[in-house]
Amino acid sequence: TAPASVADEGQRVSKLITLRGIASRREADEWIAAGWVRVDGRMAVLGQRARADAVITIDPRAQVQQARRVTILLHKPVGYVSGQAEDGHEPAAVLIRPDNRWREDPSRQTWHPGQLRALAPAGRLDIDSTGLLVLTQDGRIAKLLIGDETRVEKEYLVRVAYRGDAPEGRLPEAELERLRHGLELDGVQLKPARVSWQNEDQLRVVLREGRKRQIRRMCELVGLEVLGLKRVRIGSVVLGPLPVGQWRYLDEHERFV
Repeated sequence: TAPASVADEGQRVSKLITLRGIASRREADEWIAAGWVRVDGRMAVLGQRARADAVITIDPRAQVQQARRVTILLHKPVGYVSGQAEDGHEPAAVLIRPDNRWREDPSRQTWHPGQLRALAPAGRLDIDSTGLLVLTQDGRIAKLLIGDETRVEKEYLVRVAYRGDAPEGRLPEAELERLRHGLELDGVQLKPARVSWQNEDQLRVVLREGRKRQIRRMCELVGLEVLGLKRVRIGSVVLGPLPVGQWRYLDEHERFV
């Protein structure tokens, strides 16, 4: 007899799970690898095929894990990149380890290594900047915080030195107004920003957009050199007392908007 065709064998179990709307393909593969999937009563293996009418049962632990898409708040130190490793610099995600979790994290969330899967930064923070970086498994949060249409405020403390040639030796009020609204980068007008002096050498800047190295480039255009930059708030979520290099979970009561 001729060997059974692939069609006769059916489709991959992970694809069947996806077609039935139970989980994404990646989640299905993870569940199979963890031993949480049975096909017609027998434990499934990665790559296994099954008929379209096969009885597929999922261990309840899989759905519990699926429901717990975590969002992590990190106080990124200088010297780490937000996303993929580049130019020999490590990604900030390497700091998400149990021993680095803030002891005073108010969340009751329990750590497990699966939380590192598909954990991606929702927005950038330059290598030479510090402060609040959000990493999430939740696509809804990523969509809320990234992209040209985001309306979520991001607040920064920016230590500056004036390098311009104003006679009084400090940033003229007219240039401060230009920082608030009137600058363009790469030929595109910037959205209005809230900019005020926090003290004599530090600005508080609130933006509703996040172009690459935006604050540093804005400051350069008015004769300011940025000596230090720290993000202290994203929407309603603040950095607070979270120590540099440590992280905590976004608590279930916290919302960015």
